[in-house]
Amino acid sequence: MRDVVLGGAFIILWWFALLILLPIGAHAEEGAEPAIPIKTQLIRKAALATAIALLLWGIFYTLVLWGVIAL
Repeated sequence: MRDVVLGGAFIILWWFALLILLPIGAHAEEGAEPAIPIKTQLIRKAALATAIALLLWGIFYTLVLWGVIAL
């Protein structure tokens, strides 16, 4: 059960990081609909979201190992 919670925590942290990063730097063309960006840099943002999620998950995992958070 502990592994399921830790895996779920990583997935949630990754999605939060990705949703925060998605609107950053997205620009539309002049005269085009602003909701349709032309350069989303999605792969770069997914990689950055993974790095952020790994960092936050590592902190969470450390707290679980030290017994600060009980699962």
